[in-house]
Amino acid sequence: MAETKKPTHIAQKIVGWSVARAAPANDVAPDVDPRTLRIDRREEGSWESVTTKINLTSATGTKTLYFVIGFGVVCGRRNGEPICIERPLEFFVPAGQTAAEHQWVSATMRTLSLAARGGFLVKALADLRKVSWDRGPVWYGKSKSGKGLVHDSEVAAIAWAMEQELQKRGYLDAYGVERSLDELATRYAQLRRFRDALPLDNPSPGEPQQESALAAFALPDPCPQCRGEMVMKDGCPTCLDCGYSKCG
Repeated sequence: MAETKKPTHIAQKIVGWSVARAAPANDVAPDVDPRTLRIDRREEGSWESVTTKINLTSATGTKTLYFVIGFGVVCGRRNGEPICIERPLEFFVPAGQTAAEHQWVSATMRTLSLAARGGFLVKALADLRKVSWDRGPVWYGKSKSGKGLVHDSEVAAIAWAMEQELQKRGYLDAYGVERSLDELATRYAQLRRFRDALPLDNPSPGEPQQESALAAFALPDPCPQCRGEMVMKDGCPTCLDCGYSKCG
């Protein structure tokens, strides 16, 4: 006698359904854009940085300020392959320059650093350029036609000066827009080749470097962070791709 199946009772209404499909065996890892990759904290060790001096003129006179932009190497992934760029991650204004106003300057730089490590620096700088105050206009910089620029506040003037430095560094284009990933990756690769071609004991761009010089310092073990090539630099195992160093 044939076995009869009992009907299945469904207590709730069916609102949708789908067919589960097995993932392909050669499924690659998702892409990670190094421009927007979140950096939780600043890594220890030395960083590339640029220090800029600016003179701001307002109704109260001329004020001189210094600010520092720190750059770090950030690596992501595209089409299963690692891709690295140099990205601004830290902003500083040394203490003792603005007297009583240093609190808001320090707070603004901390917030800007958080935005840079969060991957939305360009928008943060654009917002700072809109800040206004009640002490009148601030004069700093010149337009492409050579005319002096007027800003609504010191914060706006500092933000504009920072955008100019990032344009010189090649991170932003002439319109203040973040460059494409291909452009940033190509620029970092060129910069890394230039640095690696410098003699290890006396860096000088005017002296030629033998191609086999760095090969003699190559190490067999890959980088523990990005699996890139490790070489000996100044007595420390250093990664050519992400800048990791076992000496800190």
